[in-house]
Amino acid sequence: MMTEKKNNTALKVLTGILAVALVVLGIYTVKFYNEEKENKAILQKEKAVIEDELNDLIVKYDEAIEENEVLDQDLVNARDRIERLLDSVKDYDATYAMNTRLQREISNLKVERERLFRVVDSLSAQNQRMATSLDSTNLALQERTRLSDSLQNTNQALSNKVDRASQLKITSLSGEGVIVRNSGKLVENDRTRRIDQIRTCFTITANDLAGPGERNMYVQVYNPENELVGDEIVVNHEGGPMVYSAASKVYYENNELDVCILANTNEDKLLEGTYKVYVYAEDVLLGTGSFSLR
Repeated sequence: MMTEKKNNTALKVLTGILAVALVVLGIYTVKFYNEEKENKAILQKEKAVIEDELNDLIVKYDEAIEENEVLDQDLVNARDRIERLLDSVKDYDATYAMNTRLQREISNLKVERERLFRVVDSLSAQNQRMATSLDSTNLALQERTRLSDSLQNTNQALSNKVDRASQLKITSLSGEGVIVRNSGKLVENDRTRRIDQIRTCFTITANDLAGPGERNMYVQVYNPENELVGDEIVVNHEGGPMVYSAASKVYYENNELDVCILANTNEDKLLEGTYKVYVYAEDVLLGTGSFSLR
């Protein structure tokens, strides 16, 4: 009985010791976990500061690259190295050793930045002195350029006036419906049911500045509903295609020339009302007119 009581007592003591040990171990485990968590948070903040410093360096290099062209490639290379370092920082977990190495690297990068920026400032100062010495030459050159531009503008204006003066001009523009007799004779008629063709007549005025030679003349005839009446001839000009009712070639010899152009008709498009006529030499509009059919 005595032995059994002693064993029970020893077991209780041992159980108590183990319980205390577990409590102590739990306290130290929680404390270690909290300390580890705090250390990670501190290292993460240091890493964020390092990333901010690297971003700040990149911004300063970008500004320097934008303002300077002489050492542009050296500045670009330095900035690219920092960008690669920043990318590697983002890929690593924050540790004391890594943060320490990165801080040393940033210190070296700042020294290199100061060296490059001093060289840039020196070259910029030299360029400024050279620019100042060239001011008088530039002013003289600008004056010559201004005079040259003025003469060029004057010549262009004169050339434009000559071009405008050399363009064909027309007068006495008229349009009318006509009946074609079996003999080929054309008889004027203003009734839509009896019209075979629409005749547009005009006079090209005399112009010594216009070059003599063959000219392509075109006519557009639009009915009261703004539909094109005629053969719908498509012609490609430099400014794009245009569609005409009829076309004719005339030989112009700088003298006054009477011209009439016939456009075929489509019974569906012959309506009562006012028709509009447009006359072109190539793609240049020479005149407009109107007539009525009933």
